[in-house]
Amino acid sequence: MSTADARRVIATVCLSGTLEDKLAAAAAAGFDGVEIFENDLIASAASPAEIRRRCADLGLTVDLYQPFRDFEAVPPDVLRANLRRAERKFDVMEQLGADLVLVCSTVSPDAVDDDELAAEQLRLLAERAAARGMRVAYEALAWGRFVNTYDHSWRIVRRADHPALGLCLDSFHVLSRGSDPALIRTIPGEKLFFLQLADAPQLDMDVLQWSRHHRLFPGQGSFDLPTFVGNVLSTGYAGPLSLEVFNDVFRQADPKPAAVDAMRSLRLLEEQLGMPVAAPAPELGGFAFAELAVDEIVSARLADALTALGFALTGKHRSKPVQLWEQNGARVLLNASSSTSDSAAIGALAVESADPGRSARRADAMGAPILPRSRGPEEANLASVAAPDGTEVFFCDAESWLSDFPGTEAPAERGLGITGIDHVALTQPFDHFDEATLFYRSVLGLEPELVVEYAAPFGMVRSRAVLDQSGTVRIALNGTLVRRGEWAPAVRDPQHIAFTCEDVLAAARTLRERGAPVLRIPDNYYDDLDARLELDPRLLAELRANSVFYDRDEHGEYLHLFTELFGSRIFFELVQRTGGYAGYGVPNAPVRMAAHRRQRLAAIGG
Repeated sequence: MSTADARRVIATVCLSGTLEDKLAAAAAAGFDGVEIFENDLIASAASPAEIRRRCADLGLTVDLYQPFRDFEAVPPDVLRANLRRAERKFDVMEQLGADLVLVCSTVSPDAVDDDELAAEQLRLLAERAAARGMRVAYEALAWGRFVNTYDHSWRIVRRADHPALGLCLDSFHVLSRGSDPALIRTIPGEKLFFLQLADAPQLDMDVLQWSRHHRLFPGQGSFDLPTFVGNVLSTGYAGPLSLEVFNDVFRQADPKPAAVDAMRSLRLLEEQLGMPVAAPAPELGGFAFAELAVDEIVSARLADALTALGFALTGKHRSKPVQLWEQNGARVLLNASSSTSDSAAIGALAVESADPGRSARRADAMGAPILPRSRGPEEANLASVAAPDGTEVFFCDAESWLSDFPGTEAPAERGLGITGIDHVALTQPFDHFDEATLFYRSVLGLEPELVVEYAAPFGMVRSRAVLDQSGTVRIALNGTLVRRGEWAPAVRDPQHIAFTCEDVLAAARTLRERGAPVLRIPDNYYDDLDARLELDPRLLAELRANSVFYDRDEHGEYLHLFTELFGSRIFFELVQRTGGYAGYGVPNAPVRMAAHRRQRLAAIGG
């Protein structure tokens, strides 16, 4: 089977809500079928027959009923009870229209370590299932008491030797234990009854807790799912690609966007397996612009700050209250659309695409439909989509959109050596952090870097950058746990635009002369910098005098400075990368956050 023939299925345990909510969300996202998790059915007021009709009305099949636990290798009295339980579940499956049940390897204290007995009892269960026109898929739980690897479960299934007994392979159970997925190729495809998929971050923790709370949709974690699925497909496996993801965030979030994200993950995986589910992501040439939504008060302060940074007001939009500010290849739009006092936010990003039309078609295929947009007869036809946090992402070529901004008479200010946008940093709501990673990966073709965690003044911050192959488009995604009540940072959900700069120290000296709103950094930071890195005293003194941060790794150095806040969350950064430094100065982030909090509290009289 090729992925072009695969049916897409999702387990109801992936989504939040009642069973009826989950089925509606799965159907709306375009799934072909569902695995019905037993607890979801038990909690439903609808009978299994009614659920079957509901699925049929939605265009869904019921591909698996699960889980059936603690069956095999047990004493005769326990076996009798288990067989009775199984017959009752077969009754339920018959009403649901499901012909496949998932049997997990036992964790029961009644069980014994006896493969021959396990095979004998599973064969008996398969005989009972076959008599009802059903089949049994045996799965090795990664924490199974005796059977916890897929090769062990296969030995038992092979020993049982019954046509109604086969394997269920779950990527989490296989990859979390470090099992070699290449051995899957030796299993006959007709004995692989079902395939469940989940990604996960690499964590050093109890595998049961890892599984129950931290699974992710494909493309959001660290597992090599394309290789895993490729091995399965090489056997001739003919069943669906099904998602089974236990995740505390997904199971509390709105099921509709969660199901869309799940579908997006399967489409990305299929593309990685060689199936052209969408137009390939075109090459990107950097950021065309970053747009700030501002009110009148913050707009004036931002205009002064951009002027101090060497930007010039070079155009105003033909029909909208939007200004264009430029310095070399760096472009910022100020959109006076906000009615909230003291407000500014990154409302939109635009990437230069080698083929904007193809970018738009790909976005639509990846579950990100093009947003409606009003435009005048002479205005550029720009397509945009909405990221999970609401930020608009535009696709455009390098120049045509500039015709929407007839030039002004404003004289150009002397530049500070800013050459473009290095990266944009966006704070994500906690429940959108992994979704955002997948969105930018699937829609724009950006690749995620490893998640970095650091201790900030108000707790742990997770940060993950996504970037294109050439590093011309970089987006830093940051996330924290939800904070409630009065005890919270004065700077909620910070966002910033980082500009590339040829010489940050020279720019810092000029900004100091101009009285620009550069964020002041305490001496304690520079004392620690000296202790840790033993910098040249002259460099250290200049960094200290100009509030410039410093970081380095084995590849190069990173000099960067920050402005004060404009409004309650927006600021700018100037960055200078030397050598092969590719990071974002993460060790300096807690110091910057504390400095911004002091500034914000002083501004609001806190």
